[in-house]
Amino acid sequence: MTGLPMFPLQTVLFPGVGLPLHVFEPRYRVLTRHCLDGDGLFGIVLIERGSEVGGGDTRFSLGTQARIAEAAELPDGRWVLVAVGLRRLRVARWLPEDPFPRAEVVELEDGPPGPDAVELRDGVERLLRRALAIKAELGEPAPPATVELDADPAVAAYQAAALAPIGPADAQRLLEPDSPDDRLRLLTGMLEDEVDVLARRASEG
Repeated sequence: MTGLPMFPLQTVLFPGVGLPLHVFEPRYRVLTRHCLDGDGLFGIVLIERGSEVGGGDTRFSLGTQARIAEAAELPDGRWVLVAVGLRRLRVARWLPEDPFPRAEVVELEDGPPGPDAVELRDGVERLLRRALAIKAELGEPAPPATVELDADPAVAAYQAAALAPIGPADAQRLLEPDSPDDRLRLLTGMLEDEVDVLARRASEG
């Protein structure tokens, strides 16, 4: 079990995926400096209820360990960071939050891809491209529909989860499974539903 600085956010970070961060709250400026003076590691968990600013929030216990990959301090003391997700974690116990949130965490290992993983990965890639293409037709911001996922189904599952047009609650659901196959199956259902909704909107508009 490891003690780790924690950054509760209203977004989900997946392993292998980058996340830009704008750090302005004083306690998270201190956290940033602490991380940069050490190994650069911290944890990100989704806020279930409440705000990112000021504390008093309720947080999910399953999140992602991250490392600061890029950091720039602005003249007024704010930070612009790029964090990269490393592996999933579970919070065992929250520690006192002075001067910033900390927790004892357990690192989680993903299981290996199963026999259906490649087929599931290919189906998710097709659905994701379709969803992104319809969003572009609707004039909504979206990543390019030509996206190509990694050949490794486990890596592809996280990439697709980060690119999928879903909300934070669904993203948290995708972070929970230990199995890449389960993650891909869950993502398949979400993307099928999203494609149906987007296609109806496109036909009506």
